[in-house]
Amino acid sequence: MAAIEVAGFAERIKIHTQQAHRDTENSVFVSELLAGTLTAQAHAELIAQSWFLYDALERIGRTYTADPIVGPLLSDDLLRIPALEADLDFLIGHDWRSRITPLPATTAYVQRLEQVAASSPEAFVAHHYLRYLGDLSGGQIIRRMLERAYGYERDGLRFYIFDAIPKPKPFKDAYRATLDAAPLDSDQQQAVIDETILAYGLNRALFEDLAARIDRYRVQA
Repeated sequence: MAAIEVAGFAERIKIHTQQAHRDTENSVFVSELLAGTLTAQAHAELIAQSWFLYDALERIGRTYTADPIVGPLLSDDLLRIPALEADLDFLIGHDWRSRITPLPATTAYVQRLEQVAASSPEAFVAHHYLRYLGDLSGGQIIRRMLERAYGYERDGLRFYIFDAIPKPKPFKDAYRATLDAAPLDSDQQQAVIDETILAYGLNRALFEDLAARIDRYRVQA
């Protein structure tokens, strides 16, 4: 009788969060942005809101370098703040810091990171997994669609470009293997799954905030 293959932890996260992932993907704002029906200002606003998220995520990550759960997943090759800041320089101007403000959903997302992910390694893993594996997966499709829609080449798209990871698949495979081997008991693994679902909801709320302002971004005929 053939042995039943048990899915690894990374695969279980993917399976148990599929619906939340699908719900987040079906965003009016993202759909219109990738279709090129919004102005470049819409993309700049998305990058600006992303900066607030990654500023918190990467600042908190530095406190976890010695943590046995989180530490092995951290990699300087993933860090997005320098790329985001280069994109904001290009899209908004050198004074971008004085011209961007977090939307309410962004503020709620950052508060979750600072209040929960900063004190729970399991919660941090969920946010780290969702953001960076998403950037290395669907983010690469978004990059190509933005290239076509807005004529960007590199400037404006640096957030999606991982210079130190020319081949995302081997990196993602190694990341998932590290996640599978993480010293997490069953309750901690469930906490990661639950927080990942919550994180998808935070992303969905951000897209809804952006969609509420969508008329100002639509290309005028």
